[in-house]
Amino acid sequence: MGEVATGTSAHSRSVLRQPTTLAMLVALPPFVTYVYGAAMGAFPDVGFVDGSASTYGRIGGALFATAFLTGLVGLFGTVSAATADRYLAFSGFSSGVLFGTRVLVTTGVALVAAAVSLLSLLAFGTDVAAVAPAYLVLVLAGTLYGLLGVVVGALVPRDLEGSLVLVFLADADSFLSGDVLSVDTDLVTLLPLHYPHAMFESAVLDGTVGTGNVAPALAYLAVLAVAAGVAYAAATGRGWSL
Repeated sequence: MGEVATGTSAHSRSVLRQPTTLAMLVALPPFVTYVYGAAMGAFPDVGFVDGSASTYGRIGGALFATAFLTGLVGLFGTVSAATADRYLAFSGFSSGVLFGTRVLVTTGVALVAAAVSLLSLLAFGTDVAAVAPAYLVLVLAGTLYGLLGVVVGALVPRDLEGSLVLVFLADADSFLSGDVLSVDTDLVTLLPLHYPHAMFESAVLDGTVGTGNVAPALAYLAVLAVAAGVAYAAATGRGWSL
């Protein structure tokens, strides 16, 4: 437990010492939620969606903000892990604990980002039929992208370039995973936000999450957790130990 507490504290401080990240956690969700809603509201409502176009825009904006912000923390954590966690590992910390505490802190960021995004959705006039399920789905979406950020950080180990890759992925994912455009390909089901988007949309509009989407979303989470573990081991250049 001592290693877990120390690792969590160290990784939490690394996030709290980044004023830009903290400012984005507060400012980005309301900004993106409003802009996405306003952008979609500029188009006439379409017949194949149950609700206004602006509502769908705000739903996509809340998902994007939560996913991108959490993914950014996962990305920065992996880039810094190449040096910081190596020192901790040389001090006797196990790779498993270091990775686990980074994931734990990233999940904490997802909890905060999801709360701010959901409050933004409510503040801009979107009625949420089931608040608690909607919040949990946002946390799931953020956690998925937190793990994806770890993978991106291992493949593109630079803050700027990695951030650009992540913002493109999250933006395209949030847009294509929605129902506003009818994309005639099964490839969209491979997008990380495909199932969370369906669950979140259903929770907001109908008060349900669609049980058929839960298992695939959790399976995607498990796959990304394994991929993130492999990416973390590659980024730190060390084998796994418990």
